[in-house]
Amino acid sequence: MSIAEARGPRLDALARVEGRDKVTGAATYAHEYPVDDVAYAWPVTATVAAGRVRAVDVEGALSEPGVRAVLWHANAPRLVDTGEALATVLQSAEVAYRGQLVALVVADTAEQARETASRLDVTYDSAPHDVTFSAESPALYTPQGGDEVTTTERDTAAAFGASPVQVAATYRTPPQHNCPMEPHATTAVWDGERLTVYDSTQGGHPVRATLAKAFGIDPDRVRVVARHVGGGFGAKGTPRPAVMLATLAAREVGRPVKIALTRQQLFDLVGYRTPTIQTVRLGADTDGRLRSICHESVEQTSTVEEFTEGATAATTMMYAAPHRHTAQRLVRLDVAVTSWMRAPGECPGMYALESAMDELAVATGIDPVELRIRNEPPVDPGTGAPFSSRHLVECLRLGAERFGWDGRDPRPRSSQIGGELVGTGMASSTYPVNVMPASARARAEPGGRFTVSINATDIGTGARTALLMLAAEALGTTPDAVRVRIGDTDLPRAWVAGGSTGTTSWGMAVTKACTELCSTLASRHPGGVTAEGVEVTVDIDDDIEAMSEVSRHAFGAQFVEVRVDSATGEIRVPRMTGVFAAGRIVNARTARSQLVGAMTMGLSMALHEEGVVDAAFGGFANHDLAGYSIATTADVGDIDVTWLDEDDDDVNPIGTKGVGEIGIVGTAAAIANAVYHATGVRVRDLPIRLDKVGVLGAASR
Repeated sequence: MSIAEARGPRLDALARVEGRDKVTGAATYAHEYPVDDVAYAWPVTATVAAGRVRAVDVEGALSEPGVRAVLWHANAPRLVDTGEALATVLQSAEVAYRGQLVALVVADTAEQARETASRLDVTYDSAPHDVTFSAESPALYTPQGGDEVTTTERDTAAAFGASPVQVAATYRTPPQHNCPMEPHATTAVWDGERLTVYDSTQGGHPVRATLAKAFGIDPDRVRVVARHVGGGFGAKGTPRPAVMLATLAAREVGRPVKIALTRQQLFDLVGYRTPTIQTVRLGADTDGRLRSICHESVEQTSTVEEFTEGATAATTMMYAAPHRHTAQRLVRLDVAVTSWMRAPGECPGMYALESAMDELAVATGIDPVELRIRNEPPVDPGTGAPFSSRHLVECLRLGAERFGWDGRDPRPRSSQIGGELVGTGMASSTYPVNVMPASARARAEPGGRFTVSINATDIGTGARTALLMLAAEALGTTPDAVRVRIGDTDLPRAWVAGGSTGTTSWGMAVTKACTELCSTLASRHPGGVTAEGVEVTVDIDDDIEAMSEVSRHAFGAQFVEVRVDSATGEIRVPRMTGVFAAGRIVNARTARSQLVGAMTMGLSMALHEEGVVDAAFGGFANHDLAGYSIATTADVGDIDVTWLDEDDDDVNPIGTKGVGEIGIVGTAAAIANAVYHATGVRVRDLPIRLDKVGVLGAASR
């Protein structure tokens, strides 16, 4: 029996199986695991943006009550280089950015550690720094894989120049921070040469591999537990400083160690979304059909590790055009390490592309929905491969119907209610579908019960519940007969919760294990399961290899209404509509939650979020939730979310595409386009603050 052959009826929706534990406080997070004789660690971070650490007053700090150790590069144990900047701690005198780790205080209580760390005397040899991000920087370079060219740049430029309608604009997005509810935290326990860490991570196996390599021990001696994780949005996708520091400190003092980074420390130590400067050039005929697309992105990266956001990736496959050119450039600055944030690449990239498409709609006088439909490609324009399924047009049409788009007056400033200008805007969404290797174990117990085990990580998405539903379906039983075990590297190996791959990758493994278990029971145990039980363990490596060569993407359409105060420029978003084609939706309840949450995060990106770099001193000036604004309940109006019943047999054996990220893609552009429709002011640099729309003149900015 194949993976795709479900044995039982499909469930449509199920409440989170861990929901009661979370709301009653019974769910245990990384910093909460009870251990005996625990010590606490507190990081000390650099107050200069470049230079070297010359000295640390270790002796003075050790004289403080309860202090057990003060570690810095001169006395910290040497670790094997893992090649991961965010996981490399206290190994060098070099300071690459303000806020970098330079020392660690370990004490009997968290209060003692924090107080001593706040007064630790660190001496620096400072050096000049450069934190200014500019598209004109002479240090710009092309990263490995940074150019994605379908036709040549020269041909694309010529096609643009010959086009009757031309749109050329530059769009800017600022640094943006992940801000998960649970900070990065770890409890580390050494038992001889065996290590157990309770970590707030999106995937235990990469943490285990990195710890094993860094500390020179066998991976089988490392156990990583992450049963409950309070969000990550990419910031916990690879090992981050907390787990390395706790492990290092625990070995040094010979006691278990707990660490929890502060909200302020998260802004520098765990990664963030790079700022972008994106130039988009669209050449089209008067009927709106594209002749050329050029999308170029400039991004910053740190001096210690290169990271490319991939902002132009979606442009290679989104719309039909005979000529296209995409390119990315990076500049190394004395800034913190950039990394993943929800929908890396597609999120800022589609803001630029979909804003430019709206400008093309204005230039041609064509409705924005119709413009996108006219440029629908028959195959993936970047690769020529057929799509496993592509229902963007259906999303556009259903979204327009649900939102009430028809009859919209396209003229800016054409609608006003009282003192508020009313505008509507829309944008398309997309996100790629990937499958990562995974393995799972299914066990039949006496009495008709089952246990399914896989080292998946539920970061608040409802993964545990979705896997339970898939397992029950494949086993032909009810959910209450199945127990799902996740979040522990003692369980079968699985990829991280990231890239919208979780339900697909883990779900394929779970479904396969349960299907094979049923076959085993039918052929070898027709009389029932004995006290020892029956189990099978599988992986999906061969299944991934056998998948067809098609272009796999989820799609969506987002529509928003904004209201802008005509006197102050204050912007409100009373309603948003999102329609998505994301393959099979396993659990309607948690899927809706993911899409609503992502659209809310996109609203936050459009109107609120902006990391501000201090040019004089380096680092982020607004490194807390008082200075770094994010959307709250009062900022969010009605969000109408739905999806198509998309049956895609080619995308993967269980037909899923993932919903964790696509909801944020396109939201910011839809809001920006609506603000233009309301005010006549085209704001091309996020966030859209009231000072940017000003007193609502008609000039573009």
